[in-house]
Amino acid sequence: MSLSTFLQQCLTGISLGGAYALIAIGYTLVYGILRLINFAHGDIFMMAGYFMIFAMATFPWYIAIPIVLLITVLLGVSIERVAYRPLRTAPRMSVMISAIGVSYLLQNLATYLFTALPKGYPEIPFLKKIFKIGGLSASFVTFLTPVLTLIIVYALIILINKTKIGMAMRAVSKDYDTASLMGIKINRVITFTFAIGSLLAAVGSILYFTDRMTVFPFSGSLPGLKCFVAAVFGGIGSIPGAVIGGFILGLGETALVAMGYSTFSDAFTFVLLIVILLIKPTGLFGEKTTDKV
Repeated sequence: MSLSTFLQQCLTGISLGGAYALIAIGYTLVYGILRLINFAHGDIFMMAGYFMIFAMATFPWYIAIPIVLLITVLLGVSIERVAYRPLRTAPRMSVMISAIGVSYLLQNLATYLFTALPKGYPEIPFLKKIFKIGGLSASFVTFLTPVLTLIIVYALIILINKTKIGMAMRAVSKDYDTASLMGIKINRVITFTFAIGSLLAAVGSILYFTDRMTVFPFSGSLPGLKCFVAAVFGGIGSIPGAVIGGFILGLGETALVAMGYSTFSDAFTFVLLIVILLIKPTGLFGEKTTDKV
């Protein structure tokens, strides 16, 4: 393999990893606050793909993108309000079953509304423009994804560490009941967390589907599972961990495809999950938690 081919594959892997990282952060944020694995997160990502198809059919891309981001955030917040908030005091298993139910609901709703046939993802002109840097040649979205991911993560870390709502999020994640007694509006914090997670899923869907060009009702299932694995690998609840997990998954998958083992690229994700759970169950950056009796 020549150096330019190697660098080309690395760039592709980093780009894919960036999209995975953005979606994985959504899992990590919600888990950090609610101790809930939001299994519907991958399907919110899929719905954002459909929203873009219909928005671009009516509006130019610079109007369609903000509309899609807004509608996806509203979808995520609505799911939290309808499916999760009424179960706030219920056993954790009940909330998890509700999350799985929402996931299947979104998949079947998409099948009913849009049919099971793959739909072509619209071309956003500036993202598909081909750029050449030395021996590397790729569309702008490939170069943009990792850079945008790092900028968003940096902004998110500042938000969580330096702002009032960020302080409230950290307080709720540490001790839900005490934060409530201290006057923090729990529902507002949780809604804000779901809004950020859904926004990142929408951005991730634009970057992901621009390269893959088709959306179908189950196109969020496997990426959603992979991003969950990325979050667990990095240490679920840790934003830097989710980002590193996403990049490792993207690079690993791309390396297998480049070596001709594309059949095993999906299996690699779940082998990685088993290995990390055996060696370090809390993930790379996960904290050990002790349940109070």
